[in-house]
Amino acid sequence: MLDFDDTTENANKATPGGVTGLEELKIGSGRVQVDDKRIINCQADVNQLVPFKYQWAWQKYLDACANHWMPQEINMSRDIATWKDPTGLTDDERTIIKRNLGFFVTADSLVANNLVLAIYRHITNPECRQYLLRQAFEEALHTHAYQHIVESLGLDQGEIFNMYREVSCIADKDVFELQFTRELMNANFSTGTEENDRRFLRNLIGYYVIMEGIFFYVGFVQMLSFGRRNKMMGASEQFQYILRDESMHLNFGIDLINQIKIENPTLWSEGFQQEIIDLIKEAVALEYRYAVDTMPRGVLGLNAAMFDDYLKFIANRRCQQIGLTIQYPGATNPFPWMSEVLDLKKEKNFFETRVTEYQTGGALSWD
Repeated sequence: MLDFDDTTENANKATPGGVTGLEELKIGSGRVQVDDKRIINCQADVNQLVPFKYQWAWQKYLDACANHWMPQEINMSRDIATWKDPTGLTDDERTIIKRNLGFFVTADSLVANNLVLAIYRHITNPECRQYLLRQAFEEALHTHAYQHIVESLGLDQGEIFNMYREVSCIADKDVFELQFTRELMNANFSTGTEENDRRFLRNLIGYYVIMEGIFFYVGFVQMLSFGRRNKMMGASEQFQYILRDESMHLNFGIDLINQIKIENPTLWSEGFQQEIIDLIKEAVALEYRYAVDTMPRGVLGLNAAMFDDYLKFIANRRCQQIGLTIQYPGATNPFPWMSEVLDLKKEKNFFETRVTEYQTGGALSWD
């Protein structure tokens, strides 16, 4: 562990949340031992990546790197032709596409802001931080992908990028999420007390379990349904890879939450569990309202009533994953094909649809 001088040691006592990685260094200080490591409130040197304590975090980082993709690799030419064709899509189908782009272009920015501005500095484990850095890049990549779709289709950028300020069902979801980031952004906030540790855990659940685990799923089903009907194949394929990324984010977040619970068992009180259950139920209601708004009539073989059951099914899964009792007994999954998307082999589709002029890093000119 770091051997702090008196000034640094006193500073750490004033901020009990643990090290940040910016502490003063002292030559000859002790090496980090595995047992020194903790997810939050750790005093071990966070700059020393090894030895690993949480092998699952490092493996998820490696898996994410192996899953790398870029929006330009996906051919959008058929989508452009379909969108420009007055008979290519119905008005309801166009509404779904624009509404989902309007939600997602801002949602991934909110997730990225929460990672960089709120979560990262309170995580006191280097292998978990390593994954967070990769996740932050992927959030930027997703925003890039949505922008690429908007630009390719020639959509009104002002309309799409301002929907979170102008469409209430999108704004309400974003306002719901921003509460978690604002709680941690207070300059005086630090983990290290039971109350603040619960606030931090609440943030993780708000973004990993609710935002990425519930709020994204109506849009994913809708956008992937286009591809299942051989429509808007490029946009649908982009959403396929985004879903794979988000599924990995969700799984990392679940492991992170459960590990913090193991290391800090008093945080998971009955009162706190009920608080989380209430948040999940509120999120299900908000996401169902989003489904109704984007799909007031049946389209693509879907209707809003199907999402009522699906969201309750998803919420039950999320509850079970973090050790809560299911809240919607009997809820079923009307979209079993969604699990197939997660098994998609990237190489197959990329070789079939790769844009020929896309340049890899080794082919770029840096002049």
